[in-house]
Formats: sequence, C-alpha cells, structure tokens
Amino acid sequence: MKLTFLFLSVFLASSVEFVEALTIVLAVGLTRQWRSTLLGVLTASVALALFVGVFGAALVQFVPIDALRLVVGGFLLVFGLQWVRKAVLRAAGRKAIHDETLIFARARQAAVQHGRVAQGMDWYAYTVALKGVFLEGAEVAFIVITFGSNAGNIGLAIAGAVASAVLVIGAGLLLHRPLSAVPENAMKFGVGLMLTTFGAFWAGEGVGAHWPGEDIAILPLLALFGLCAWLGVLLMRPRRPRVSAQVAAAEGD
Repeated sequence: MKLTFLFLSVFLASSVEFVEALTIVLAVGLTRQWRSTLLGVLTASVALALFVGVFGAALVQFVPIDALRLVVGGFLLVFGLQWVRKAVLRAAGRKAIHDETLIFARARQAAVQHGRVAQGMDWYAYTVALKGVFLEGAEVAFIVITFGSNAGNIGLAIAGAVASAVLVIGAGLLLHRPLSAVPENAMKFGVGLMLTTFGAFWAGEGVGAHWPGEDIAILPLLALFGLCAWLGVLLMRPRRPRVSAQVAAAEGD
C-alpha cells in the first residue's frame, strides 16, 4: 500500500508542477523562438536530474532513517498544509481559482513586449524557460527525494515523476496549448492532503510512534485531514447577509 501511495502522490504532485511549467514553455516557445526555449528546458532538466541523483543518494546513505523521517516528515507536513490552505481558500471562494489560460495569455504578452530574435540565441526565451522549468521542477525534485528516501525507493518516486512528465508533455505536444482542462485545483487539494498525511505519518515514525496497523494507518489519517479540510471550506465560505422578514416581505411586494 505504501508503494502505491508513493507512486500516486509523486505522480499527481509532479503533474501539477509540470502543467504550470508547460504553460510557461508554450507561451515563450510559440511567441518567440523554440530553439532557445528548448535549450533552457534542457539546461534546467539536467541540473534537476543531477540534484536528485546526488542529493537523493547522499540522504539515503548518510542520514539515519529515523532522523530522515522526522526532518522530512516535518517539511512535508508544513509543505502539504500550505497546499491544503490555498486549496481550501480557493474552494471556499476566498482565493482566485488557478487559471492556466490566463497565465498563458499573460506570459505571451510579456514575451511579445521584448524584442524578438530571428536568428541566433534568444536569451529572453532561454532564461524564462530555464527559470520556469527549474523552479517548478525543484518542487518535483523535493517531492521525489523526500518521498523516495523515506520510503527507501527513490527509483519508484522517479518513475512516478517521469510518468507524469511523459503524460503532460505528450499532451502539450499534441495540443500546442496550455492544459486548462486539467482539474488542477482539485489535484492540488488531493496532493496537499497526501503530502500532509505522509508528513504526519513519517514524522510520527521519526519520533518513535507506532501507528496501529502500520501502513494501514495512512488511510484514516488521510480521511481525517480530508474531513478537516472539508469543514474548513464550509467555515470559510462567505455567508450571505441575513434579510429581515420586513425587508423580505417588501421585496416580495
């Protein structure tokens, strides 16, 4: 069960980040120059792969497993709660829904405002693509390293991220437009709950807690955090002002 949740969590979390990176790359590539844009993507990808390989291997080999679970579990708990908080605010109508179409339009507008380079290196396209892919990819790398090292299976975590990349990039190549139809906000809600659940589970193991049923305890933890998030949405929704009986009667007339 833990391995299934590991793959699914990394896959969904990576999908969210890859969709956002794809939006930036498409906006710059379609507006300016594909060669420089793809060079930026390649540079960021190589840097992220080296980071995951070196840092992930060092964590597994040199950090005691209990200390690793405590520290990484704490980071995941904080990281996941941030995702859940934003998802609750969006679901409650307190925060704007993440709109990839709008982000794509803004990125294209910003790219148009800079002078285009017909030949040679387009450093604007290269830099924007590099920064976008690296920043979004850094979150993927963090999730791959933390989940994979705690579960003792970085290979499976990498497989989840790669599967997500193939799916998102493949869809982007076929459509040549941002994946605005992807339920990204719902995915962020689910991913936030998963990160929070694993963070609490691994942090508990790091301090010596013995969960009832061991890995099975992940399911009730996930349900508990999901219930709390749902209650949070209900409490955060703007309340409609009460109308007195006299006013209601007057409006009815």
